[in-house]
Amino acid sequence: EYGAFIESYDRERTQGLRLNLLKTEPEAFLSKSPFRLKPIPWVGEGFYYGAGERPGRHPWHEAGVYYIQEPSAMSVVTFLDPRPGDKVLDLCAAPGGKTTQIASRLHGEGFLLSNEIHPARAKILSQNVERMGVKNAVVTNEDSGHLAEYFPEFFDKIVVDAPCSGEGMFRKEEIAVQEWTPENVLHCASRQQEILANAAVMLKPGGRLVYSTCTFAPEENEKSICRFLAAHPEFFIEETPEYEGLSRGVPQWGCAEGCPELARTIRIWPHRTGGEGHYIAVLRKQGEPGEKKRKVPKYYSDKKALADYAAFCEETFAEPERWTKRKEYVLFGEQLYLLPPEMISFEGLRVLRPGLHLGTLKKNRFEPSHALALALRAEEVHLSRNVAAASEEAAAYLKGETLEAEIPEEAPGKEKKPAKGWALVTVDGYSLGWGKLTGGILKNHYPKGLRK
Repeated sequence: EYGAFIESYDRERTQGLRLNLLKTEPEAFLSKSPFRLKPIPWVGEGFYYGAGERPGRHPWHEAGVYYIQEPSAMSVVTFLDPRPGDKVLDLCAAPGGKTTQIASRLHGEGFLLSNEIHPARAKILSQNVERMGVKNAVVTNEDSGHLAEYFPEFFDKIVVDAPCSGEGMFRKEEIAVQEWTPENVLHCASRQQEILANAAVMLKPGGRLVYSTCTFAPEENEKSICRFLAAHPEFFIEETPEYEGLSRGVPQWGCAEGCPELARTIRIWPHRTGGEGHYIAVLRKQGEPGEKKRKVPKYYSDKKALADYAAFCEETFAEPERWTKRKEYVLFGEQLYLLPPEMISFEGLRVLRPGLHLGTLKKNRFEPSHALALALRAEEVHLSRNVAAASEEAAAYLKGETLEAEIPEEAPGKEKKPAKGWALVTVDGYSLGWGKLTGGILKNHYPKGLRK
């Protein structure tokens, strides 16, 4: 098949987007989608889109309705199969495709720790977590060995999308071609063993670990898994479902003796399907999980400051008690966050996003964050203002311009008083950001750094 394999690099690469299940469902999205989409076989919320489409420029992208993601990469979370309530680690998470897919599958229930060792990439990861409206994730910028000290046998499921030589990305990224060397393949293979060993420490007995790369190199794929299994006999390779276009690993590429189990791993070849090169191994850790005592974080408890936050909730939310009857508040400077209750003490960890960013505690008032807006639905607030994606109003809002109110003259429960206060701006029903209503005008609070 080598001729067909090489010929595939002369073709246009396939493009994909994945729906954010925190904001929409496939059937509802497809009923009003302006894009020409074709289902991706291995992920129900994933779709190919044509070369002429530009979903990244659509207001729905800013609202976090979907994530533009390489189609093969979507398969990893399909095989991880995160369920609501799981505690999940994405160990090498930037830029955030797999992290936001995991969060989408968790539906706000459970806990997600997303880690990236490179600071600049960790910031991009954090921004994507915010854009997709994720409430139950913590973003860290750590070495895998340091994390293992904090989270021994903590997670139900772990993704290791390992740093690799990137051979599978040659069609997509020219820099992958320029940076490739045989020495880098061996360097990556060595680093992958270290990361896998640390991940093994953090996985509960009975838990699932999905290892993936975007390279073809056996040294980083079958051989890497073969070495890991030899060093960690408590792990085995799980059987996985069949999907159209996905191939199996090559046992004789594992070691000199051969490793029959490797036939359960997955390879994605660009000449066989609509996606770039990928490798996936689904591993299970044997044993029964036990409970370990964890150090609890110090929660923020300043009654005066939290009273300002509570006043905002009372004025803004339809069900304010959902936001005030919590204890997991943490303060970073003036920034108030709601920590996932499963998160342990993060003292000594480099944390970029310790949960859902609620807003800023200022003198005698609370100002909500953009992250909070993106995590909401219109029915959760008293005041909202919807704009159509194709309208001049949507473009004006994304530029930071003021809008006319077009909100009921009286806020619910506040008779004889004109509507005023924080309003959620939505695009076709999807949350987009905040506006502040006063005197019939909606003052724009879309972040300056995001304005178009």
